[in-house]
Amino acid sequence: MRPVLVAFAGLPAVGKSTLARRVGAALGAPVLPVDPVERALAHHGLVGDVPGMAAYQAVAGLAEVQLGLGLTVVVDAVNPVASARGLWHDLAERAGVPLRLIEVHCGDEAEHRRRVEARLPVEPDPLLPTWDQTLLRRAEYEPIIGPRLVVDTAVDLDPLPAILSYLT
Repeated sequence: MRPVLVAFAGLPAVGKSTLARRVGAALGAPVLPVDPVERALAHHGLVGDVPGMAAYQAVAGLAEVQLGLGLTVVVDAVNPVASARGLWHDLAERAGVPLRLIEVHCGDEAEHRRRVEARLPVEPDPLLPTWDQTLLRRAEYEPIIGPRLVVDTAVDLDPLPAILSYLT
């Protein structure tokens, strides 16, 4: 399979990271999550909108190196706005590889809320949103226009085969 840039998108706790790890393992591809980069920036006092975009840019830089080595790359990020998703379009074009966008959602709101609340640690973590914060992010989430695979993790069917088919 020729290298491809795979970018996951979707709200927190819908199952993006789980699917990204499974796709990376199936393809032998590096998985580059944005969350740990945001945490590292926050650890050094860099918080707010600018570090969020800085984390996306840092991951894009790492992805570009991996694509340059001829590897498929899987990006795990919320990608809530067109400007964030535009990074992946631009990167794929520069690297001369196809971009495959996978939008993940959880069609069962009660299940989605359960997942969000199950992730919350005893000590507050500003990078793990509460249910109310997730609803705010949903209201700000810009619709994705263009080709993509939409995966509903509330459906009791393993999406991996369909994802792998979409990528080839």
